[in-house]
Amino acid sequence: MPFSGWEIALIVLLALLFFGGKKLPELAKGFGESIRAFKEEVTKQDGNHEKEEDVEEGKTKSTQKKTE
Repeated sequence: MPFSGWEIALIVLLALLFFGGKKLPELAKGFGESIRAFKEEVTKQDGNHEKEEDVEEGKTKSTQKKTE
């Protein structure tokens, strides 16, 4: 269930009051960098998983050829 416009505005207002105008951009930058790093790690894990599947498929294909 996505947030509506007024809910986002309320969250931004509360964050501004709680952290202040100077600290908020620094927090947003840190949050963005964290998200970027997380996405990079997920992409690496997906790539490693696909390579493992390719290796496993290659082993099963070579095993099947030997049995035939």
